[in-house]
Amino acid sequence: MKATMNTLEVGEPLQYSLWAILGVWAAAAFPGGILAWGVTPLVGPIAGSSVNTRFIMITIGLIWQFLFVLVMVRREAGNLRWSTLWQRLWLTTPRNPTTGKPQARLWWWALPFVILFALNNSPLSPGNYLNDLWVKALPFFNETQATNLSLYLTSHKADLVGAWWFLALFLVSALFNTVLGEELLFRGLLLPRMQGAFGRWDWIVNAIIFGFYHLTEPWNIPGSIVAGLLFAWPSRRFRSSWMGIVIHSAQSVFLGVLILGIVLGKA
Repeated sequence: MKATMNTLEVGEPLQYSLWAILGVWAAAAFPGGILAWGVTPLVGPIAGSSVNTRFIMITIGLIWQFLFVLVMVRREAGNLRWSTLWQRLWLTTPRNPTTGKPQARLWWWALPFVILFALNNSPLSPGNYLNDLWVKALPFFNETQATNLSLYLTSHKADLVGAWWFLALFLVSALFNTVLGEELLFRGLLLPRMQGAFGRWDWIVNAIIFGFYHLTEPWNIPGSIVAGLLFAWPSRRFRSSWMGIVIHSAQSVFLGVLILGIVLGKA
C-alpha cells in the first residue's frame, strides 16, 4: 500500500494515499466478515450455540487487526520498539491543540464523550434511529436471533452460570476490540495518516469507514458511524488514540460487569 511522505509536521507518521487507506480498511473489514458469515456456519455450534462460534470467529478477526497494525508499523518504521509504537500510534498523553504539549488535565475531555457514547446506545439515540431507517431500506441487513448476543445472554443465563470460559472469551474479545484491535487500527494507525488525503475532515471520514468496516453486524453500520465520530474527534483534537480507546472501552467495562454477574448467577 503506497503512502506519501508527511509534509504537515515533523515527527508525524507517513501520510497514506486514498488507496492505502482503503486497503487498510479492507484488511480490517473483510477477514472479520468472512470469519463471521463464512467460517461460522462451517464450524457449527460451539458449547451448544452458533452465537458462541460467531463470537470466537469475530475475536479471531480482532486479533488479526492487532497483528496487522504491528506489520504496518514495522514496515513503516523498521522496528517495533515501545517508543516507536507509542509515537507512531499516538499512544501518548493528550496534547493541547494550541501548544502541542501533553497535558494530563485533557483526560477529562473523555468523560462527556463516554456519556454521549452511552446515550448513543440507548433506544432513542440518533444511532439507533438511523439503524432502524437503514434496515427498513435494506431489510436483508436486519439482525437475526442467531446473531444477537444480548438476546443470547438473556435467554441462556442459566447455561452461563459458572461458565468462566465465556467470561474469559469476552475479556479477550474486549481487549482486542476496544484497545488492541479496532481502536488501535482506526484511531492509532489510520487516523494519524489520513490528514494528507482528507485534510481537516479526516476524523469524519475515519468515522464513516469505521462504520462500514462493521460487516460483522451490518444492521449497526449507521450507529457505528455515529459512535466513530465520538471516538475520532477527541483522538484527532488531542492527538492521542488513548481518547478513543478510553471512550470505546466504557462499553467493554459495562458488558464485562454484566457477564460477570451472569457467570456468578447474580444477574
